[in-house]
Amino acid sequence: MPGHKNLLTFAFIGATLFPLMATAADAPTFTPEQEARIGKIAADYLVAHPEVLLQASQKLQQIQQQQQASAATQAVLKNAAALTQDKNTPTYGPKEGKVTVIEFFDYQCVYCSRLAPVMEQVIKENPQTRFAFKEWPIFGSRWETSLEAAKTGLQIYQQKGAEAYLTYHNGIYSTGHNEGKLTAADIQQQAKKVNFDAKKAADVEPVLESTNQLAQEIGLSGTPGVIVMPTTGATEATITVFPGLADKASLDAAIKKAGGALLLVIFRS
Repeated sequence: MPGHKNLLTFAFIGATLFPLMATAADAPTFTPEQEARIGKIAADYLVAHPEVLLQASQKLQQIQQQQQASAATQAVLKNAAALTQDKNTPTYGPKEGKVTVIEFFDYQCVYCSRLAPVMEQVIKENPQTRFAFKEWPIFGSRWETSLEAAKTGLQIYQQKGAEAYLTYHNGIYSTGHNEGKLTAADIQQQAKKVNFDAKKAADVEPVLESTNQLAQEIGLSGTPGVIVMPTTGATEATITVFPGLADKASLDAAIKKAGGALLLVIFRS
């Protein structure tokens, strides 16, 4: 009965490769001789069918992604107010907007730079959506202008409002200068366009510290990080987390889902 033998062999291999799928109470007890025999059967099978290892790896990766997605969603729910209601965070769009798109970014981040024109288009096409900009200069210790650009952005928002902030924000990215190429002159030039008065600038260090803490609590490991969620009353079924670069189609879909559809959590390395 070769078919029956193959089935038993695969069962043994499954128990060997996927111990997490069986509880200690369910695990049978084998003698050392039986364990050695099972190990040989499994080894022989894997040599003849190496694709099993690939399938196992893919399954493990899928499980890990699901676990990460669940953890991210719970962290977002826990910090919902800080993400959508923080008055010190630059926001653009109607205050009564039902959906908020939150972006964590650094002006020196090359991937943030690639995301910038996409976000600019999404903003234009979604006038009923709120956009929150979390200045997170993670490269500040490496490039001083990373921190300077973030501080200037927050100060412009406090001094000049949302329109001026968005003009500055898009202007910095329009320079195409990132990965250490952004200069103090670039920052001053964009700030000058919105008539920013540096002498009247407020202290925004506490805002930056708060954003850094929030990013860590959510579990973001770098920039960009984008979260799409209802402005109020968010649930697991209405949250989307992009811990990495996101394309326009995915952002558009997430905005629609945040209006009352299904959960979508996407992870990118």
